[in-house]
Amino acid sequence: MNYSFFDFLTLVGSLGLFLFGMKMMSEALQRVAGSRMRNILSSMTSNRFLGVLTGFLVTAIIQSSSATTVMVVSFVNAGLLNLTQSIGVIMGANIGTTVTGWIISLLGFKVSISAYALPLIGVSLPLIFSKSTRRRTWGEFIIGFALLFMGLEALKTSVPNLKENPEILGFLQEYTNLGFGSVLLFLAIGTILTIIIQSSSATMALTFVMCNQGWIPFSLAAAMIMGENIGTTITANIAAAVGNTSAKRAAFVHFMFNMLGVIWMLIVFHPFVNTIDSIVTKHGGISPSADPAAIPIALSIFHTSFNVINVLLFVWFVPVFKTIVEKIIPLRDDDGEDFRLQYITTGLLSTPELSLFQARKEVQFFAKHTKKMFGFVRKLINTKDDAKFTKLFAKIEKYERISDEVEVEIANYISMINQAKLSDTGRRQVRSIMKLVSDLESIGDSNYNLARTINRMRERNIKFSPDILKKLELMFDLVEEALEIMIDNLNEDSENINFRKAQEIETEINSYRNQLKVEHLENLKNEVYKYDTGIIFNDLFSESEKLADYVINVSEALYEVHNS
Repeated sequence: MNYSFFDFLTLVGSLGLFLFGMKMMSEALQRVAGSRMRNILSSMTSNRFLGVLTGFLVTAIIQSSSATTVMVVSFVNAGLLNLTQSIGVIMGANIGTTVTGWIISLLGFKVSISAYALPLIGVSLPLIFSKSTRRRTWGEFIIGFALLFMGLEALKTSVPNLKENPEILGFLQEYTNLGFGSVLLFLAIGTILTIIIQSSSATMALTFVMCNQGWIPFSLAAAMIMGENIGTTITANIAAAVGNTSAKRAAFVHFMFNMLGVIWMLIVFHPFVNTIDSIVTKHGGISPSADPAAIPIALSIFHTSFNVINVLLFVWFVPVFKTIVEKIIPLRDDDGEDFRLQYITTGLLSTPELSLFQARKEVQFFAKHTKKMFGFVRKLINTKDDAKFTKLFAKIEKYERISDEVEVEIANYISMINQAKLSDTGRRQVRSIMKLVSDLESIGDSNYNLARTINRMRERNIKFSPDILKKLELMFDLVEEALEIMIDNLNEDSENINFRKAQEIETEINSYRNQLKVEHLENLKNEVYKYDTGIIFNDLFSESEKLADYVINVSEALYEVHNS
């Protein structure tokens, strides 16, 4: 069998197609999913057992645990699932993949989603050319989904075709008499084959061929199936390579969970395999150790029982998995991926007052990230490196998009609370939160407007003098102080709101904006700087003052609750 350099490039291209599809689908999900899909997924994964059931059902339907885990990674990357929810789905996917083994054993075929990839792209074409942004984004999502599966299929077909040339592995029969060493060897072979072929079911089919040829006994075939459980995790980790820290954590949990399962099984391997043999023969079947034809059914029993027991053992330790993976893959200091709903879940708490408390906590979290976003803007204006500038600008764009989604989700939650029986104070708090959430989102808009202005300045190669930069820094300092006061007021009880301090800094910002306006007009008149430079300068300090208006609105809304 020849494997040329062209074949290797085809393999690399297949990997690129897969990664591009993953990235395209994830980004489209962030734009179109909104609260509806998040609520559906949250309901389906609201506890670890429902998550396991969801993972099992999805994998059983689409016939690919790799595809399920890749989708889970993309959902985590898009913020539609959190890490805890994803762990349950991943565990369920491990059970769901055993259905594939039974289909291969009993029916001898496997459904291929990749066969529908091109028709899906055909369906999405009208959406791509639609005038509606939402429909275009759905089109991008469908194309990304199709490309992801085309990439997976291409990966499988662009590696050396071991399934049609099993004689390549015939030499392995020489290593079947090494005792427990043979178990470890064939475990490694199963892992490597699954990584290469990118299909656990293809590895299982290859294992069946090797058994039928009489090269390996049932016990070593079981070891290869265990190796497949490790190898199948590589697909999700490849997908997570272009994802955020949360996606990388979800993919690593998949690896860690499967690896721990293999470790405990190795400890009880021979007794467990003998038990499977006994179960088959006790129910009138032929021992897989005596007849290779009985191995497929026995392997399916082994695979299913192993994964079910694995889930039953570890489903109780989901919080422990979460803690471990967060320590192994820490969130970077400059990473904005923790900007997601943290306190609001899918439904209300037992009382409206508790639900209001939860909403206030979410608003406080929201406010901290508007200030963090402003910090990115300040950093952006001083960033010289093109790559770093592009990355930081993209992060600000992401924050602005998320702030829009957070506003909608908090507002929807508050609307649900408002339908319950509330005290007069509770109703005032509802009105206050609705108002200040809108202002917080407007702060995010202003931050994005500042970033776009700075980007326009960079594109036009406009350079500010040290004097202009100094004046802008002073304005930014005042705005940052206003944001800090706003956050302090949000964290206080309504009786302790320092509204006077908020008013004082707002007055100072307005006065300074007026001063800069007068100086700007004089500088244009005296040609101190060019007109296009002056326009950018004016846009920056004016937008900063506008941002501060939204900041004072938040403190006003809080103050009104106490005084109304």
